[in-house]
Amino acid sequence: MLGRNPRQAIANLPQSAAELAESAKFRFMDSIDRAIVTELQRDGRLSNQDLADRVGLSPSPCLRRVRQLETDGVITGYRADVSAKALGLPITVFVTLTLERHAVETTEVVEERINALENVTECYLLAGDGDYLLKVAIGSLEEYEDLVRSKLRSIPAIASIRTSFAYSTIKKPSPLPVRA
Repeated sequence: MLGRNPRQAIANLPQSAAELAESAKFRFMDSIDRAIVTELQRDGRLSNQDLADRVGLSPSPCLRRVRQLETDGVITGYRADVSAKALGLPITVFVTLTLERHAVETTEVVEERINALENVTECYLLAGDGDYLLKVAIGSLEEYEDLVRSKLRSIPAIASIRTSFAYSTIKKPSPLPVRA
């Protein structure tokens, strides 16, 4: 509990926790903002009129709220869900990379090289076993072998590459929970 003076309570936290608390970008959302975010996560192609109807607003205030949610960084973009199989990329691979060393210069080069790989659709920096988790969409085992041999192994300071192939998708990416 922060008490009557939250800034003083934050100042008394260990330095890293205080920095985290001050830098956190939490935006208070009322029930209408939460409803807008929920509806747009379900269907980002909703017209403003349909969205307004679903959240109980007229179109003009609804659009203002959507624009404010975009400005505040709550809504960060709109995308189409695309079938990887339809694009000739039926294989999903999860790759864990472990580095030999973790100097800033090394990690910058590693991350730059990973970002340049078009078949890597997601990349996460990890705590625990491994340093990076990559999600790769690929057309064949031969293509994956080429990716490992010619691209991943050429990244400096990679100590190990562990591969897991997904047999099927149990839960597709879903909307984030919108909490009160």
